[in-house]
Amino acid sequence: VQVVESGGGLVQPGGSLRLSCTTSGFTSDDLVIGWFREASGKEREGVSCMLRIGSTYYADSVRGRFTISRDNDTNTVYLQMNSLKPEDTAVYYCAAELATGWRTCPSDPIEYPYWGQGTQVTVSS
Repeated sequence: VQVVESGGGLVQPGGSLRLSCTTSGFTSDDLVIGWFREASGKEREGVSCMLRIGSTYYADSVRGRFTISRDNDTNTVYLQMNSLKPEDTAVYYCAAELATGWRTCPSDPIEYPYWGQGTQVTVSS
């Protein structure tokens, strides 16, 4: 089982980045995918998540600026991040869980057993 993120980097305030999360090795392709972030000295927080079809979640701090989407043919979930702010600086993690039983995607990291290695996003001028 693998969860692999990519797409982080350094961007100026107001800029955009797109993160990708690709999963492989799962027994089912019906997965819940969550994006989380952990800023230095802070707890890991939920950013966004989605089921295979429908049901998305956005944290208040990113709603209207971030968009989650997925390509089920390639088992890839994207997080498009626009109008980035310095407070968005963090290590971003993708996490996965089998979707069985979930009607809405969970935003609590404890619900996700499979995690990627993280990708650094730095918003700075």
